[in-house]
Amino acid sequence: MYLPKMFEEDRVEVLHELIRRYPFGTLVTFNHGLRANHIPFEVESAPEPFGILYAHVARANPLWRDLSRDNEALVIFQGPQTYISPSWYPTKKETGMVVPTWNYAVVHAHGQLEPIEDPVWLRAFVDKLTKTHEEGRAEPWNVSDAPAPYIEKQLSAIVGLKLTITRLVGKWKLSQNRPAADRAGVIRALFEEGTESSVAMAEAMEKANNVIR
Repeated sequence: MYLPKMFEEDRVEVLHELIRRYPFGTLVTFNHGLRANHIPFEVESAPEPFGILYAHVARANPLWRDLSRDNEALVIFQGPQTYISPSWYPTKKETGMVVPTWNYAVVHAHGQLEPIEDPVWLRAFVDKLTKTHEEGRAEPWNVSDAPAPYIEKQLSAIVGLKLTITRLVGKWKLSQNRPAADRAGVIRALFEEGTESSVAMAEAMEKANNVIR
């Protein structure tokens, strides 16, 4: 990934925070060619320095059978992203020397991937994953709500994945290359636009620039 220094984010806690907020990752592996799988992940901070990613896939997915200890895997997490109009920059009125761009925040997690077939671990992981995404709902669903034989059958059809992170790279392209007035204009316009992606980007830019409303 092309990563100018001004856009680099290397604080592990910040990178983990994006993964937790946007857990649906793209897992890229190379074995008999490139393969991409799209699955939700859980991140654990230990062991240091970068932690571990956990997920699961269908047992029928050849991914877990084709893993090679010699090949590195990559998981890409896409955070807030949106188009940035040059009309939002005060610089447009001053010089006209502005162009459109795209702001985004992404995390690339590199590491060694291995399968987990232990049914006890799989049940605990599915319980945890479910609780994470059911949290805050008026009537959260629990794995135990379904008949036990049905759950056992479903568990037998999946395989866990563990990726021990050896390299964690973050790119926060949030208009850091623009003057402060231009950044403020972008934040204001994004909030006014009011879409989910624009508001998420505006909030990310505020946080990066320590803006307090």
